Amino acid sequence: MTGYDIIFFWVIRMMFSGLEQTGKSPFHHVLIHGLVRDSQGRKMSKSLGNGIDPLEVIDKYGADALRLTLMTGNAPGNDMRFYWEQVEASRNFANKIWNASRFIMMNLPDGEVREPSVTELLPADKWILSRINTVAKEVTDNMDRYELGIAVQKIHDFLWDEFCDWYIEIAKLRFANAPKDGPDTSVNAAHWTLRTVLTEALKLLHPFMPFITEEIYCTLLPDAETIMTAAWPVYRDDRNFPQAEALINTYIELVRGIRNIRMEMNVPNGTKTDLYLVGKDEAGVKSLRTLTRTIPGMERMVFAKNIEVRDSKDGIGNDAVTVVFAGGTAYIPLEELVDREKEVARLTAENAKMDKEIARAEGMLKNPNFVNKAPAAKVEAERAKLEKYKSMKREIEEQLKRY
Repeated sequence: MTGYDIIFFWVIRMMFSGLEQTGKSPFHHVLIHGLVRDSQGRKMSKSLGNGIDPLEVIDKYGADALRLTLMTGNAPGNDMRFYWEQVEASRNFANKIWNASRFIMMNLPDGEVREPSVTELLPADKWILSRINTVAKEVTDNMDRYELGIAVQKIHDFLWDEFCDWYIEIAKLRFANAPKDGPDTSVNAAHWTLRTVLTEALKLLHPFMPFITEEIYCTLLPDAETIMTAAWPVYRDDRNFPQAEALINTYIELVRGIRNIRMEMNVPNGTKTDLYLVGKDEAGVKSLRTLTRTIPGMERMVFAKNIEVRDSKDGIGNDAVTVVFAGGTAYIPLEELVDREKEVARLTAENAKMDKEIARAEGMLKNPNFVNKAPAAKVEAERAKLEKYKSMKREIEEQLKRY
């Protein structure tokens, strides 16, 4: 494995030397990677004084963060630029895994966690098990083809986006809604799924971040000697749940859509509303009812005081805010989201402000003294501002139409 700059000086000479002296090729595979350049794209050299001391990076952010930075986005033959911000982002990813692991270990019961039957698994459990199952297969295939940057990116996205941001949040709702008296099969299934998925993901991440994965794995499984000798995850047909994946993907799309519309309308998180879900067909209605029944505390994720699944829009006001998603349409009564008069006044003021900014920018761009004498970058920046203000004005006017 080497950078392309010394193919001739090292790889080729060792190749013909080995063939000449022994009659055998010294290598079966040669992985050619790009060069690590500085943030300006220059090759690191003593004369420029732009070299990066790996020990300095490790001392500040850790060896795992440096390793992940050098692997993420790395493709054979392509150079990469070294940015301290990327190393910091890799360190933040390590912190994310560490905190997720602490949450799981803090919630694991003192007794044994029993492997649940398939019927005891809720759709969210099946979804995350199916996802890690697919990720394991894809990552293995990528590594077999030496696509290491693609492999580690898939593990990163799975752990950060799907496992931490979605499954752990759903598990928190289950723990909060669990009965206080006696064991609960749903909670046991969540405990087992959390531990199982995390250990499988740690194995996939271990070649890239060996130190933090070893520490977490051996703490999570005290009887394990080391993660290095653990069995590599392999694809299993019995952990393929396409229906559960489709259901939870609908849930994620719905939650994101509702959060986005609330953010656009500047609705505080403390404002709770009624939420009506209308399926686009009979199968959609059934799917939505399954969703609301199998995710306890779903109301908290969408800031709803009540969720009602319907097969038609009858009885829902025409001014209700809509969120279209794969399974149907969500309706939120407008009067519950905002104070109509205050919102109209706010948007009208914003619209007037945009008119002033547009008039100012157009005036500057129509002035020949500015266009001809100002630096080209300044003129281009002013044109970009004008387009931005016009776009913002269109968005404001679209919002005003709702009222």
